[in-house]
Formats: sequence, structure tokens, C-alpha cells
Amino acid sequence: MTYRQPPEWASHDFVWIGFPHDSAEWPGQLKNAQAEIAAFANAVQQSGEQVRLVCRDMANADAARTLVGDHIHIRIHRYGDIWLRDTGPLVVRDARGRVEARLFDFNGWGGKYDMDGDREIGAALVREAGLNARKSGWVLEGGAIDVDGSGLAVTTAQCLLNPNRNPKLGREDIEARLRDDLGLQRILWLGDGLEGDHTDGHVDNLARFVRPNLLALSAASGEDDPNAAIYADTQARAACFGVDTVLIPSPGRVVQDGEIQPASHMNFYIGNHAVIVPVYGTPYDAPALEAIGAIFPGRQTVGLSAKAILSGGGSFHCASQQMPA
Repeated sequence: MTYRQPPEWASHDFVWIGFPHDSAEWPGQLKNAQAEIAAFANAVQQSGEQVRLVCRDMANADAARTLVGDHIHIRIHRYGDIWLRDTGPLVVRDARGRVEARLFDFNGWGGKYDMDGDREIGAALVREAGLNARKSGWVLEGGAIDVDGSGLAVTTAQCLLNPNRNPKLGREDIEARLRDDLGLQRILWLGDGLEGDHTDGHVDNLARFVRPNLLALSAASGEDDPNAAIYADTQARAACFGVDTVLIPSPGRVVQDGEIQPASHMNFYIGNHAVIVPVYGTPYDAPALEAIGAIFPGRQTVGLSAKAILSGGGSFHCASQQMPA
């Protein structure tokens, strides 16, 4: 039986969301990051989707309970950072609707951030959910790929072909493993991800499938957008490949503590009834929300601040992992 990774807009049973706990990862911003994640969890739950908020320990569970509604399900597991998109399981489904988990190796985003619990959290979530699982012996983070449900996926060469992940695997090897493990038949290879992205260019900050063969891409905002050339290259590669595209205004130049940040409206979460979009307090927030809302007319579009979460290197999509129905 062939299993395939379903698209994010397909129905979910629930979503896992990670809760920030490590002050070293959120210097001066931990409380703010916790509040932003709590607002994200509340918005998803209030839209009608079950949320399982994953907390590191009882103390953080108690802190989370003061921030989220009573209907949020709090789970306690040992993990390092909140980016469950990358450390959690990827769940695949067959033609009969049966689901299985795929567990991949994790090496701290190319050996840069090796944190206690991040190599084990995926298996822990699988056990909690009662899923059958298959272990795949190569490094893959969920944020490195995005799928449209038809067997088509998009990724970046900067990440998936980076020698700090799978140095013995070439492009054809990666494509074969994506086919075998996730049922992905066609791969759109983009080039580089955003400037300042600690993940070596995860595609969920750059390009997202929103319907079969329809890819949402960022468009440069402002004359000083640091990713203007990257966006132009992405659009050219998508056009050459032959997918349909829709453009979303980028946040433009976002700087924190003197460093350009990988701020992206593309790091939205597609829930059953709502799309939660990160915003950063720039003039481009409203146009981005309008453009994303037009793509998902059957879902509520909710813009929430993600400035504190961004200081830890990601946003809402990075911190979540859905469980397909």
C-alpha cells in the first residue's frame, strides 16, 4: 500500500504546538514568546481544531495554563526547542485513509543547535498518538519540504543538499528517499532560503503550496528588502518548473539587535478552519493578510504578532505539526 504525505489544508485530528521554555534561546523575550505561542494555540483552538500544547515540564505546563483556554490539551514531554515541525513526526496516509508516522534522523539543523530532547521528541509524540511508525535513516526536517498532496513537493537546495545534513546523498538519492518515505514523485528544487535563516533555508519561510499545483511565493517589499534577489530567483524557478503561483508581500527588512531577521508571512499555519499568519508590525502586514485571505476564502485569516518568536529563529508553522485525520 502506497503512503503519501497529505497537504496541510487536508483535515486534521489535532495539532501539536511547542511551548517556549529555555531562556537561553529567548534572551529577554521568553515571556513574550510564550504569550505569542499561547495566542497562536488559542486562535487555532477557538477556530474549532484540537490543540495539544507540548510543554517541557510541570513548571512550564503551569505557566502555559495561565495563558491558554481550558480546552487546550497540555502534554508534558522532554524536548529542546519548540520547532516541532522539524523534530516531530511526519504523518502519511494511504488511499484508505490509514495513517502512519515517519521518523527521520535529526542532527540539530546541521549540528548548529544540539539540544536535549530534540532527537527523542518525535518518537514520544508517536507513542502518545498511538501511531505505527517507520524509522528512516537519513536527516530530514519537516520545514525543509512542503507538499500539495498530489505527490509534488517543493524544497531548497541550500537545505536538502547541504553537506551538513546528508553528506553521502546526492540529489537523486534525496529524491528517491522522498519518494519511498513520503510518496513524493516530483520535486521542485528552489535555490537559497531567506537571509539569516538558521535552518539553512527552510522552504516554509519561502514558498508554500496552498492548493494542488498552486504555490504561494513571497514578493519583495520596499527598496531595501534583503531577500529581493532570492524572491526573484524563486519566482523564476517556479515558473520554469511549471507550477501556478500567487505572490504574497514580504515583511520587508526586519532587524532585531542589529541583525537582519528571517521574518516571513509565509510561515503561516493552515488549520481546519483558520489560517494563522505571523505579522511583525510592518506596513506590509495588512496587504499580506489580504492576499493570504483571498487564497483561503473558506477559512478565517488571523494575523498574530510573532516578533518575539522570531527572536528564537522561527514562527507559527515552525512551532507546529498537524496530525492528519
